[in-house]
Amino acid sequence: MTILKKINAWLHLWLGLASGIIVFIVALTGCILVFEQEFKSLTQPWLHAERPANAPYLLPSVIREKVSPLFPEKEISGIWYYGHEKTAKVSMNSDSSVFVNPYDGKVVAIVHEEDFFHWVLEGHTELWIEAKIGETGIGETIVSYATLIFFILLITGLILWWPKKWNKSNRDKSFKIKWSARFKRINYDLHNVLGFYSLLVALIITITGLSMSFAWMSKSIYWLSSAGGMQAPYVKAVSDTTKAVSNSLMRNVDIAFQKGITEIGTYNKDAIIVSFPDELSEPIPLCTDMYNGSWRYVYLDQHTLKELPSTQVHIDKLKLADWLRRTNYALHVGAIGNLPTKILYFLASLICATLPITGFYVWWGRSKWGRSKKGKKLKPSSLQSQI
Repeated sequence: MTILKKINAWLHLWLGLASGIIVFIVALTGCILVFEQEFKSLTQPWLHAERPANAPYLLPSVIREKVSPLFPEKEISGIWYYGHEKTAKVSMNSDSSVFVNPYDGKVVAIVHEEDFFHWVLEGHTELWIEAKIGETGIGETIVSYATLIFFILLITGLILWWPKKWNKSNRDKSFKIKWSARFKRINYDLHNVLGFYSLLVALIITITGLSMSFAWMSKSIYWLSSAGGMQAPYVKAVSDTTKAVSNSLMRNVDIAFQKGITEIGTYNKDAIIVSFPDELSEPIPLCTDMYNGSWRYVYLDQHTLKELPSTQVHIDKLKLADWLRRTNYALHVGAIGNLPTKILYFLASLICATLPITGFYVWWGRSKWGRSKKGKKLKPSSLQSQI
């Protein structure tokens, strides 16, 4: 074995042991979160609303007028219309979500946001560690660097998996699990073979996760996918206050909302988030084209209702680098291809959660603590026997 291969095996072993528990938690919680929306739709009846005779939505101003008196100490900042036959969520400065019937404005449910899936998400992103050093969350930092380590483990694992010779015997060891063998061999195959089959999806999940954790990763992906290009500078959306007309805000919000579902949005046109400006200089933000885990923000001047330069380009007109940036979240959670990719991501995440367990058992069986009473070690026949 060359020195580089020894270093690769050493890195795979000790980085795997160091990050195993964290990788297990992050992968398992990610596995649970894949079908969060589908599970909620089946178990939370307040998310559904019967639509009477193809009735249109109530306008945002009407819903705000009906809901505001019920929560006099809360400030309503916007409304999320999820689509017809679904309730709308009223956003306000509260720890609870208020769901209303979008056809009559009646409150259907008040649900605390810190539910089971919120708890799982906290584990996935910060290991349930709330402590911070300055502005940086300790748990978030640990997860970010554990994800970076897992990326290295995927690469080193692929190198260890690669057969020395592509003969039939080695191909069988690399692509098949020998269920008739002893448990140690089955465990090794589960680590080696399933690790390979989940590699592509695991890499996508890991790279998109790193893109959300590290600015340098996001910039690097953009640079590579754009052949050396740079991301467009951020443009702040500002309304023209010289065009302000008194008492016109909610009327213009209603017009913006109607434009969003009839003219602006093209994907999933009935789903839209409309937010209410607080200042005369703020725009009316519309979140449109929410489809397969991606969305587009459109900013309208709250006085003239013209689209501002900060409005995001439609996804169909994006170049590769900008498309990857826009769909990073969808690629991370498996929503890019709807149910088929979610199933694929669920299985890949589940396999990733088992890799620290099977890898630890492989190491334990070869360590001085896990040797048999006869003191015999497993004799690796190839590089594949390394962890």
